[in-house]
Amino acid sequence: MNDVLDRLSEVLEARKAADPDSSYVAKLHAKGLDAILKKVGEEATETVMAAKDGVPEKVVYEVADLWFHTLVLLSHQGLGPNQVLAELERRFGLSGLAEKAARKG
Repeated sequence: MNDVLDRLSEVLEARKAADPDSSYVAKLHAKGLDAILKKVGEEATETVMAAKDGVPEKVVYEVADLWFHTLVLLSHQGLGPNQVLAELERRFGLSGLAEKAARKG
């Protein structure tokens, strides 16, 4: 599974420098952070709507779009999926309630 994220991350990095007329990802990067954030927000909303519809295939499709655009965001910020996976690994075994309480103080 990690292999898919690594391969996608490599492609997204390569597309950052591509001609915006030849690549959707390059076009997003060229438009800047606000455009990328708008897409992440749109995809999050579409994911919520798909979940409310209760059709599993639609949920999977929309989550894939959300993850893709989130990976574009990470790339734009000079980050990658392995950093997110490392954070999830760090949290593994922690109580969600305890982790949330630790952020408050």
